[in-house]
Amino acid sequence: MAADRNAQLDYARPIRRILFGGTILFLMALFALWRIDSPRVERFRAALVDTVIPSFDWALVPVTRMAELIEGFQSYARLAEQNQELRRELRQMKAWKEAALQLEQENAKLLDLNKVRLDPKLTYVTGVVMADSGSPFRQSVLLNVGARDGILDGWATTDGLGLVGRISGVGQNTSRVILLTDSNSRVPVTIQPSGQRAVLAGDNSAAPPLDFVEDPAQVRPGDRVVSSGDGGVFPAGLLVGHVAMGRDGRLRARLAAEYDRLEFLRVLRSHANEVIRDPGALVAPAPIGPDPVPGAALGTEAGDG
Repeated sequence: MAADRNAQLDYARPIRRILFGGTILFLMALFALWRIDSPRVERFRAALVDTVIPSFDWALVPVTRMAELIEGFQSYARLAEQNQELRRELRQMKAWKEAALQLEQENAKLLDLNKVRLDPKLTYVTGVVMADSGSPFRQSVLLNVGARDGILDGWATTDGLGLVGRISGVGQNTSRVILLTDSNSRVPVTIQPSGQRAVLAGDNSAAPPLDFVEDPAQVRPGDRVVSSGDGGVFPAGLLVGHVAMGRDGRLRARLAAEYDRLEFLRVLRSHANEVIRDPGALVAPAPIGPDPVPGAALGTEAGDG
């Protein structure tokens, strides 16, 4: 058994040597063939290449496939990186879009404020709504203007469309606005074109009722409701809304102001006009001193005569 194994090993060793030697001789011959500079050998080399190389295409297929696979992975990596970059740019564009929309809305609000036609005698201060403390029992907002801006209690506030409420509580830097929808709000109004007087009474709903209408038969849905100026709280002629018929059969006001999007409010300064008793004093003020005695000049002239 051991002898047979040794005989087999002795038989395989010479074969390996012969194969190794033959390979060495073949490589040396191939190298020598490629190094010989002769036209006949050059033609032989060309014929050999034309014969052998095309038959090796099958051997190059795995290499080609591997190269294509590596290129595909590289392309996929580039696509993934581009996809991430596009996602980042898309997030940035969404943020810019939101900022642009907010600026557009604020610009529209300010433009609406500029379109409001007010009494030339009225001046105003524009404030930003800082907080909305609306609740089922109280309707009010907080502005970023206060006593330092000359704000006083009772002044009317409007947005770009209509009357919103009145100032009720002034701090140094802020002020509170009681909305027309608040249950504590009572505003005298006039219904146009009939000229009927009424009171807009807040009831914490979006459409406050119109109470104490003089002649309801002359009021129609769609009529304009403006402030009457009675009581001296609000200036007259400020747009409040339009008449609407409620489900309960009561006359109500569909308010013109957009209470769900209050961002800027205009506080109207309703200063009392100064009374001028002597128009001539605007040109030449009266001299300081005791008033002249009536008729003194006439008496002097008479004495001279």
